[in-house]
Amino acid sequence: MAALPMTDEECRLATEALSDQIDLYAELLVKKGVALQPDQELVLQAPVESADFARRVVSAAYRAGAGHVTVIWQDDAVSRLTYENCPVTFFESTPSWQVEQLNSLAEAGAAFLFLEGRDPSALEGVDPAKLVAAAKARNTDCRAFRDGMDFGYNAWCIAGVPVAAWARKVFPDVSSAEALYRLWVLILEVARADGKDPESAWETHNASFEKTKRFLNSHHFDALRYESANGTSLTVGLPAAHVWDGGAGRTRDGVTFFPNIPTEEVFTSPDRLRVDGVVHATLPLVLSGQMVRDFWLRFEDGRVVDFDAVQGKEVLRHIVETDEGSCRLGEVALVSKNTPIRQSDTLFFDTLYDENASCHLALGMGFPECLEGGASLSKDDLLARGVNQSSTHVDFMIGADDLNIRGISADGTETAIFENGQWVWE
Repeated sequence: MAALPMTDEECRLATEALSDQIDLYAELLVKKGVALQPDQELVLQAPVESADFARRVVSAAYRAGAGHVTVIWQDDAVSRLTYENCPVTFFESTPSWQVEQLNSLAEAGAAFLFLEGRDPSALEGVDPAKLVAAAKARNTDCRAFRDGMDFGYNAWCIAGVPVAAWARKVFPDVSSAEALYRLWVLILEVARADGKDPESAWETHNASFEKTKRFLNSHHFDALRYESANGTSLTVGLPAAHVWDGGAGRTRDGVTFFPNIPTEEVFTSPDRLRVDGVVHATLPLVLSGQMVRDFWLRFEDGRVVDFDAVQGKEVLRHIVETDEGSCRLGEVALVSKNTPIRQSDTLFFDTLYDENASCHLALGMGFPECLEGGASLSKDDLLARGVNQSSTHVDFMIGADDLNIRGISADGTETAIFENGQWVWE
């Protein structure tokens, strides 16, 4: 028998009952997510619709000793109006005030917390060339800001917060009020923030990554081979000195933080020149409010040479053609089908969550920390050693219940890593 729908008043009371837990979530993001240090600046990017939660985060930050908190508001409706009414040339450069804002904050050592909460369809129908141009310009012009996160100078974290349009997309068969409540409950659960001590839960969760990373790093695989009945047949080469990472990150100053809450992945950067075969996406890709569904990519010598999609092919084309490196892989990530997000049997229509339900790959920028000594190398040196360089980084999900992955050693020996969508030891 289907559950009875909740009234708006029941939803209000149920959400109010979550208030203390939501406060603990805000503290988790401040203390573990960005690991805010005494007198440090926190930069908070948040949707205007979630102002109440943003205020909780600001309050938690000052309780943790923040020197100052800068809030940068985001609004789907204003973003759409901007894209609809400004020419593509407007998006090909970042306004100087924004460049100064982001670069100066990064150079001053700020921590960056990005609250992810948007309508997955907010920019549906917008010219994808504008979206790609804006992202490319920001990543190119705001170089200190990007390098601060990519090269370990600044702590940062992306975490979710519900907004009504997103909640309705995830839970389309209930009222807006009930959808918001349900999404709050789910976000707290998969972020391990639904108990009495979320910070301790994340310390325990982080320890669980260590066994997996030891296994992968001890084998020094030369390549990975992916096979699935959906048509995926892909071989991904790995740099000789690659390193598997996952869980907590660490700044150059030794501050331990969590770039994603939630996170379930271990990942590395592949050899940008050694990817061959076909891979099929198993979940939609939502990028800047536009959706790509049922798509595949074919690689030769590391480069995407063909692709197709049932929906959003032009969006995919603009991603692949963003710059010289956007047609190559910058990340391979392994995620078991037994994670809380996958077990929730929920499609979030948001990469932060959906990528942690599925093995995934990413087109674009690779990770310096995924190469031994990579954090101290120049971009040209990283490129020469196989780590891709690009102004973009776009994740897409490829995990399937029958996905098998084998590690291939330099001598050709093969070792099972994944069988039927999960680690061989599960």
